[in-house]
Amino acid sequence: EQLVESGGGSVQAGGSMTLSCEASLYTLMHYSMAWFRQAPGKEREGVAFIATNGITRYADSVKGRLTISRDNEKRTLYLHMNNLKPDDTAMYYCARAQLTGYLTPPLQSSQYDTWGQGTQVTVSS
Repeated sequence: EQLVESGGGSVQAGGSMTLSCEASLYTLMHYSMAWFRQAPGKEREGVAFIATNGITRYADSVKGRLTISRDNEKRTLYLHMNNLKPDDTAMYYCARAQLTGYLTPPLQSSQYDTWGQGTQVTVSS
């Protein structure tokens, strides 16, 4: 499986941006998916997670500002980002869970084994 992110770029604080991740229909129908991010000098952190049944989970730092969604017809995973902050600056990666069958999405990066190449998001103050 190949995951391909797009939609990154530069935006001012308070702005909005939507990231996309192209995946196969089989992946979106059978696997939990997630968005992770990694800023320079920091560890990778998970920010948004979605199970195949639509249940979502978010990191506390992004709750109310970021929304993960999935469009199976378009074979795309999205991350809608509002009220962006300079601390949101990072490389963003979409990822597919290693296993199927989760009722709630797994939250640890070690539980994901397929990753996209990443897309850079830069938020200026």
